[in-house]
Amino acid sequence: MDLTQIRQYGNIEFLAKQMVEGFITGLHKSPFHGFSVEFAEHRLYNNGESTRHIDWKVFAKTDRIYTKRYEEETNLRCHLLIDTSSSMYYPEKTNGKIVFSTMAAAALAYMLQKQKDAVSLVTFSSEVEIQTPVKSTPSHIHKIFLDLEYLLNKPNDHKKTAVASVIHQLAEKIHKRSLVIIFSDMFDNIEDSEKIFSSLQHLKHNLHEVLIFHVTDKKTESDFEFEDRPYEFVDLETNERIKLNPSQVKADYQKTLRQFYQELKMRCGQYKIDFIEADIAEGFEHILSSYLVKRGKMK
Repeated sequence: MDLTQIRQYGNIEFLAKQMVEGFITGLHKSPFHGFSVEFAEHRLYNNGESTRHIDWKVFAKTDRIYTKRYEEETNLRCHLLIDTSSSMYYPEKTNGKIVFSTMAAAALAYMLQKQKDAVSLVTFSSEVEIQTPVKSTPSHIHKIFLDLEYLLNKPNDHKKTAVASVIHQLAEKIHKRSLVIIFSDMFDNIEDSEKIFSSLQHLKHNLHEVLIFHVTDKKTESDFEFEDRPYEFVDLETNERIKLNPSQVKADYQKTLRQFYQELKMRCGQYKIDFIEADIAEGFEHILSSYLVKRGKMK
């Protein structure tokens, strides 16, 4: 689905509702759940109460008996992060990656709000641009749809990305345990990929559940499939231009990118981060619904 089709069928809110009502509500159970309990504080143990929540590590250090008190958590808090740097507006004719990210985020926002879960929208390039509160009211979700509509209609204004630094910044700001869903091509200085991995580890260290929709145009960005003729390639973030025949660089390009993707997937596996490969050629409906069915079966 591209911008032309979205304008043909109606606004983002209508399309998100259509998808959620038409498919996601057919799932036997929600693919997303709140965190059942959350540690609140220690308090001194009282004689006669259950020993189940005694913190033996604290006892070993202090020789005093403390129990852990927990707070029940019934609702989920979800932060939807969308990379809005210029590379996300590729391919330029369809704005494919930003369209995929926006529509998938809209469907998830609507689904979560139906479950009475709280949602926040964050858009970023080299810095955070939009960051809404985390709320579950219908009016709040409507405001998120308006922000997403604006995102689709605004022109590409050649912005660089800083995925790693923005994720570090958000990891410091999100104080309560949350579900963090990132839509990005992760094109942030892949030669120094440790910075990206460190930022993802920061989110996990703070006990957040993390999902990455790795949004790419696989045919041209990963497989580098172009006709065997000269092209002018344009860096969408810097507007730098270079003329070459794709066959001259294809092997080296694929090798570098393959190494980065493999390392990214491996690190996500180590950190227990869901890594979803999102080739925009497959359409957001297919990728999102397939993932949600799979996740629903795992829970």
